[in-house]
Amino acid sequence: MSNATTTTERAPSVYVPSAEALATVLAPGARPSRPSALGASLTFGWRALLKIKHVPEQLFDVTAFPIIMVLMFTYLFGGALADSPRDYLQFFLPGIMVTSVVMITMYTGVGLNTDIEKGIFDRFRTLPVWRPAALVGMIFGDVLRYILAALVILGVGLALGFRPAGGVAGVAAGIGLLVIFSFAFSWVWTFFGLILRSEKSVMGVSMMVLFPLTFLSNVFVEPSTMPGWLQAFVKVNPVTQLVAAVRSVMAGESDPSSMMWLLVWSIGFVVIFGTLTMYRYNRR
Repeated sequence: MSNATTTTERAPSVYVPSAEALATVLAPGARPSRPSALGASLTFGWRALLKIKHVPEQLFDVTAFPIIMVLMFTYLFGGALADSPRDYLQFFLPGIMVTSVVMITMYTGVGLNTDIEKGIFDRFRTLPVWRPAALVGMIFGDVLRYILAALVILGVGLALGFRPAGGVAGVAAGIGLLVIFSFAFSWVWTFFGLILRSEKSVMGVSMMVLFPLTFLSNVFVEPSTMPGWLQAFVKVNPVTQLVAAVRSVMAGESDPSSMMWLLVWSIGFVVIFGTLTMYRYNRR
């Protein structure tokens, strides 16, 4: 009869950490509450400002570019279209302010596309925050760029002889209208930033849209000097309505029709392209 060896199987011991051990690895206090939609958006807006701090070259398009635009067009067209560059500047500066700020709105889409390609927005989507906060905050951060660009152009214009009849209040109202429109218009580029494959594609499409809108408008000359078929496009151009509204308040006057259409266009951009942007963003 063979000897049987009896083995006793022991269940593996389970370590139960003590309350003191758990306290060393867990954050003390109550779990923080979920941030509000506004708080999350402002946090992402602060992120956009920190990007400028660490890469100050991003401010080139809101500093050097507007200065070049003002100097070039004032002295290039001023003598031909008015009695002197200074006289032309009174008409031209609100328009070039609008042109410069509206053109830099395309960098909202470019920046979004870059973040998506790097996978940063995939991380944002996993956070327990309001889903649109990353997009809204990014545009909030760009608002500072719009204001800075407008102030740079205004400063150059004042140095060259621009004197707004509306005073400080008129200038502030003009910049306010410009910022409202630019914020709404930025949603167009966030949509393009989501659907296009590269930042070069975003820039290409943006320039193809922006050049007709900014140059076929009332920025440089009065529409009455244009052919009739071109005047029809210029009159419905949203940039034309924006320039007319900004120009009127800076001159101390009021243009209710332009302001009404400015608000209509702004609401339309937010409703249409904001909705399309969020639809696409939630399904990426």
